[in-house]
Amino acid sequence: MKTAGLIGGMSWHSTVSYYKILNEVIQKQLGGLHSAQCLLYSVDFEEIEENMTRGDWEKCAEILAGAAMRLEKAGADFIVICTNTMHKVAPQIEPEISIPILHIADATANELKKHNIGKAALLGTKYCMTQPFYTSRLKKNGVEVLLPTKEEIEYIHAVIFDELCLGILSAASKKEFLRIIDALAQRGAGGVILGCTEISSLVKQTDTAIPLFDTTSIHATAAALFALGK
Repeated sequence: MKTAGLIGGMSWHSTVSYYKILNEVIQKQLGGLHSAQCLLYSVDFEEIEENMTRGDWEKCAEILAGAAMRLEKAGADFIVICTNTMHKVAPQIEPEISIPILHIADATANELKKHNIGKAALLGTKYCMTQPFYTSRLKKNGVEVLLPTKEEIEYIHAVIFDELCLGILSAASKKEFLRIIDALAQRGAGGVILGCTEISSLVKQTDTAIPLFDTTSIHATAAALFALGK
């Protein structure tokens, strides 16, 4: 089994899910008392968020590259960035390490293909939804991306940072997210990518008929299988 190097803390709420899913998949695959071999470097999300807001992505890259280097030095065989948005700086991290980064957009696109979905809506931070680092990666993998309106993008972003990253689950926010999802389905989305690792705590598959693709679960599962060479 390879050792996964997790860069977490963005936010810590979703990092808990990564650790849980990683271990659940390993145990299911191997049986018995097996659990995942992993290392976790958890950053201070306040510092990351402040740099994102200022547009200082180079500082974000510096922090995460440092985390990746420490994980590699500690024995990690590959890196898992436990958040969608910070994959923006994956190209700056990669030259600093000699082990691979398991990209969340690649894992998500592969899952969509398994379900024969070529057009999917994307919900996430405004960075994920409006900047090409994420959408272009999906398109490169053959997935056409639908986005909410500008106003909805701002609303989703605010809920993520003001509520979900703080562990706040609001019934009003859930209702609005489901309205947005329904509107995207009417525009032709065959599925919805929950492209922020916190959204799955608010919206569940039981809440809607349209297929939801939880990137936290997809990414963590892909990491477990990668660790086993599958």
